Amino acid sequence: MTKADLIESVYLATGFSKKESASIVELVFDLMKETLESGEKIKIAGFGNFVVKDKASRRGRNPQTGNEIEISSRRILTFKPSQVLKTSINEN
Repeated sequence: MTKADLIESVYLATGFSKKESASIVELVFDLMKETLESGEKIKIAGFGNFVVKDKASRRGRNPQTGNEIEISSRRILTFKPSQVLKTSINEN
């Protein structure tokens, strides 16, 4: 499913115009992005949790040369589905 598919689904389900539907989808994505950028987690009941985690820097190895390299620290986004979503997916 793409963003365009989401916009089309909102358009069909709500009766809003396509432009209004696009604005709604964009607004939701922007709110989610801002929340995650600030380090907060997003918990959607019946769907799951989005959490930003910090990964420490570590030593790695270049697979082509075998040389050790430093992998810098970074933030990663994780998603953990709720039990309701897991059950729903496994029933079909």
